Amino acid sequence: MAEHEYRATIHWTRGTAVFTDKRYSRGHTWRFDGGVEVPASSSPQVVRAPLSVEAAVDPEEALVASLSSCHMLFFLAFAAAGGWRVDDYSDEAVGVMGKNAAGRIAMVRVSLTPRVAFSGARLPARAQILELHTRAHEECYIANSVTTDVRCEPVFDA
Repeated sequence: MAEHEYRATIHWTRGTAVFTDKRYSRGHTWRFDGGVEVPASSSPQVVRAPLSVEAAVDPEEALVASLSSCHMLFFLAFAAAGGWRVDDYSDEAVGVMGKNAAGRIAMVRVSLTPRVAFSGARLPARAQILELHTRAHEECYIANSVTTDVRCEPVFDA
């Protein structure tokens, strides 16, 4: 695959805050090339509200969402190529912050818990679904880009 650039514009402005007293809003915006603008902020677990905007997306959440989204997109592509019809895909992904091997605070684990519903005359067996997830994890560009232990733990309804 040829190299491609992906861009995001991040913008923050001080407003009327003094700034040097460290009591400034961490709220900012992310703007993507398609025109979508997303409210962003530091995590309220890192910088307490009201200096963080609790309703905004924080970088830690975005990393978790990015890993989950990338995995899902590969999974869907592989399922379609295999002739299986996916009706619904959801994932309640969780990232865990902690100290890495170097003793620095980092996202040390991301657990994906995808739940997938299939329909049609041809349904994949459990082993085939696990293989689709394995392939999606191996091919996911974002998972291949981070040193975080990215795990995929599919959820199956009984």
